[in-house]
Amino acid sequence: MKKTTLLFALFFTGIAIAQQPYYNDVDLTLTGQALYQELQQKIDINNNTFTYGDIRDSVKFTDEDPQNASNVLLIYGYDDSNCTNQRSRDKDDFGGTTCEYNREHTFARSNANPSMGTVNNATTGIGADPHNLRPSDQQMNNNRGSKKFAAGSGNAGNVGSGNWYPGDEWKGDVARIMMYMYTRFGDRCLPSLNGVGATQSGNDMLQIYLQWNIEDPVSDLEDQRNPYTETNYGNRNPFIDNPYLATLIWGGDAAEDRWNLFSVNDNLLSQISIAPNPATEKVSIYNININEPVTAIIYSVNGTKVTELEINDKKTIDISSLSNGLYLLKVSSGNASITKKLIVN
Repeated sequence: MKKTTLLFALFFTGIAIAQQPYYNDVDLTLTGQALYQELQQKIDINNNTFTYGDIRDSVKFTDEDPQNASNVLLIYGYDDSNCTNQRSRDKDDFGGTTCEYNREHTFARSNANPSMGTVNNATTGIGADPHNLRPSDQQMNNNRGSKKFAAGSGNAGNVGSGNWYPGDEWKGDVARIMMYMYTRFGDRCLPSLNGVGATQSGNDMLQIYLQWNIEDPVSDLEDQRNPYTETNYGNRNPFIDNPYLATLIWGGDAAEDRWNLFSVNDNLLSQISIAPNPATEKVSIYNININEPVTAIIYSVNGTKVTELEINDKKTIDISSLSNGLYLLKVSSGNASITKKLIVN
């Protein structure tokens, strides 16, 4: 895994984008399991009209090659040396024979528990979820089969003992799809059912997915998928819109924060700042210009409350007992609150 210092550098130099209106009714001050459940309720739609057959047409929009509007991009593809490895292909070359593409269940149908079942043009529900289905060369799709995802490097292919590496270009896409499937369908799509490796401490998310979410940032292709699926299917993949949501829920090193959640402003607390940061023993809070009592809660990045205290007249918090790492500091007064990053070293 990349060094934490490098990950922070990449994180802090990221460019934020506007939060999509879709999330206006989601409480983004939550962390850990509480945020997981909030997002689960948001994306758990009841869509009985979108079918597996619809994917054949929808991928022409969701997976259109940003560099060639006549083509779709094929997941796991990496060059044009032969059809199996091809990365971009004519939209009309859909089918099940050589040099045609078909529909890849990124979370394999048979790996879900219970299985997603067989597929046909009438299938709806989990087997037809467009966030999970991506165009893939039919032979590449067969090569992957239902192999579980595992660590690797370079191009897509077999790794270890019967596992599959999705390729450097696609590993972030895969990670964010796995996060969506686990959030949408819960234990039926546990990350370990479709991947191998250690889980993050205290929860069921695979560390390799958290790593891929950081190492392979959101692409233009991923960004163009969400608006279409929101309009035609009814929900979005939150981890494409903001990969940092995964950090807030499952912990690990900080992923890209496209919404600047670390510096969410709220009412009278909008001018608050903290220093020093990084800090070692104490951190002070500045620009508190209100008369009501002020409280501070420190959370770990996996959502565990570390400590809660009322801020004294000196507005100084003792952090000498905290281990080195990344924390979230939530400052509240009345109905106003603001969350700041806090690095202890």
